[in-house]
Amino acid sequence: MVKRYLKNVRYFLPVLGLAALCLSATVAEPKEDTNAKIKAVYLYNFSKYVEWPEDWKSGSFVVTVIGNNSSLLSELGKMAQKMVGAQQISVKSVSSVSSLDHSHIVFIPLESSGMLNEVINKVRGSSTLIVTEKQGLARQGSAINFIIKDNKQAFEINKSNAERYKLKINSNLMKLGTLVE
Repeated sequence: MVKRYLKNVRYFLPVLGLAALCLSATVAEPKEDTNAKIKAVYLYNFSKYVEWPEDWKSGSFVVTVIGNNSSLLSELGKMAQKMVGAQQISVKSVSSVSSLDHSHIVFIPLESSGMLNEVINKVRGSSTLIVTEKQGLARQGSAINFIIKDNKQAFEINKSNAERYKLKINSNLMKLGTLVE
């Protein structure tokens, strides 16, 4: 009888182990979105290497994300305790361009890329840094565009687009990015 019990246990243990593995995979903590974390760090660092006009250096430093990219918003929220110069960072999310108001940085994620022209029209005349992440958008109006280069996160800079919004990009930042016109 003991032999029979041990034989059944021998077959039962692998099944139990597999079930435990499947269960732990479903209740495990969600994995950290490293792309969101990297982009949030880049956006924060862009704020330190871009110079806004004096009249934009009071109140909160506003970063707006078009759409609902919850991972990026969460990472940016962690940075809201930091300062840009003397300005506290404020993070906003808008679902439509019509809801967009005073923003220092507007990030247009890949899934909202079709809204670039609307954003350009909305922020015309203001000193807003437009950051995108779709190939070619730096040539179509954004000042900075995230790209993948050699399997790593990188960015393009269109200095003319930044200057159009009265923004000055530090030469150190320009050395780190790929310049496009």
